[in-house]
Amino acid sequence: MTSISRRNLLRAGVAGGVVSLAGGAPAFSSAGSRPVLTHGVQSGDARAGSAVVWSRADRPARLWVHVSKRPDFRGARVLRGPVVTPATDFTGKVTLRGLPAGERLHYRVRAESLERPGLFGAPVSGSLRTAPVRRGDVRFVWTGDVAGQGWGIDPAYGGMKLFESMRRRRPDFLLHSGDTVYADGPLAETVTLPDGRIWRNVITEEKLKVAETLQEYRGQYAYNLLDDAYRGFAAEVPQINQWDDHEVTNNWYPGEILEDARYTEKRVDVLAGRARQAYHEWVPTPLREGPVHRKISYGPLLDIFVLDMRTFKDVNDGNTYADPNRGLLGREQREWLIRGLRESRATWKVIANDLPLGLVVPDGAAAQEGVAQGDPGAPKGRELEFAQVLQSAHRHGVTGIVLLTADVHYTQAVHYDPARAAVQDFTPFWEFVSGPAHAGAFGPNALDGTFGPRTHFVNAPPVANTSPADGFQHFGEVEIDGESRAFTVNLRDRDGKSLWSTTLPAPRR
Repeated sequence: MTSISRRNLLRAGVAGGVVSLAGGAPAFSSAGSRPVLTHGVQSGDARAGSAVVWSRADRPARLWVHVSKRPDFRGARVLRGPVVTPATDFTGKVTLRGLPAGERLHYRVRAESLERPGLFGAPVSGSLRTAPVRRGDVRFVWTGDVAGQGWGIDPAYGGMKLFESMRRRRPDFLLHSGDTVYADGPLAETVTLPDGRIWRNVITEEKLKVAETLQEYRGQYAYNLLDDAYRGFAAEVPQINQWDDHEVTNNWYPGEILEDARYTEKRVDVLAGRARQAYHEWVPTPLREGPVHRKISYGPLLDIFVLDMRTFKDVNDGNTYADPNRGLLGREQREWLIRGLRESRATWKVIANDLPLGLVVPDGAAAQEGVAQGDPGAPKGRELEFAQVLQSAHRHGVTGIVLLTADVHYTQAVHYDPARAAVQDFTPFWEFVSGPAHAGAFGPNALDGTFGPRTHFVNAPPVANTSPADGFQHFGEVEIDGESRAFTVNLRDRDGKSLWSTTLPAPRR
């Protein structure tokens, strides 16, 4: 997207647009014909010099963005965004480039009428913080699993309150660890809680059945943005998103043919194609749709390796095969991760794995959804590729690896040590689990002993599918101290209260 100066706008004959974008008098007075931004604003993948800004209009329109260091937008840059049309469900993204590193920036989006150029709708404002290039404090949050197991938005129970609790922590960014929506989780109008209270879901047409069409997948994301806390958080905190299974359907893998009577389309590859389009339309991912896996550098203290453990996944079977070429990552992504860890000069290397490493996640009675399968012996199945990653990192002297995940709908801190493991050729590391953000709570899951795990903390509900009204909703928070380079983790509840904390000292250079 191009940065447009006021002089160039005047030369282009849209001076009225400049006045309106700058907050002056509107070009016309016919309010009924003004395009409206329907679902707020979001930002994502905020790097040292760039970030993605997202919004959606109610009709075909041109998006424009102001960006400034000042909340009053004095001296703001003006960027012309795309024309949004039904082809993208009227959603659009603008990549802001040439941004100052490590700064809190303010932006606002307006939609310009295509029928009456120079006529703009009301602006919607947001803010973001770009990644630093120098050493300094870093704070971010992570969680996953939104609007699952029949628990949608009920304002009487605070809606998606956890997002307001995260916003109050003023993080630099959110790492969303997958299950950004539950496309396979229809909502009922009411749910009776165990004590007789009634949970009343906000309902939309797309949430009444499992998503199969493109429009139904789009409606999953539109639904979450109806919540005030969710929308307010999205306007203030840039996101780093990854996807997991419920963006498509439960426990899916490429090539799968569903045996689920709720679906008329049984081919998962067809559903995944529609779901992927809706995901990239509604989530502030990078404009050029490349691989979901990517590295985001956050200054000299932090590199984040965002994994895609879904697109290249093999069949969910017993997960005990001896083939090192199978797995969750695929060869290209696995080699990318090994190379990236070896080349990283950041103090901390966070691996954002949307499926946990050592927790057993079954898919029915005989198949496995995750990495582990419950056999504490030498690596088998999908464990083989992670053994390769960890062994390569160890042999090349890579330190500061931490795994962050969600998926299992409770929170847990697990330390892995070769002294307790069936395989010794790796450096000890931590895996922190936190979620759900707004879904049914479950757990705890069994641990697989292959990589020597030991649980240091767990908070899980007493019964399966505990509602958000009864707690057990979680997010994690990481604070990296700019001076000591120490990595502090707090596992927090729905209200933001810290349930458990630990500080990892910076690894020796």
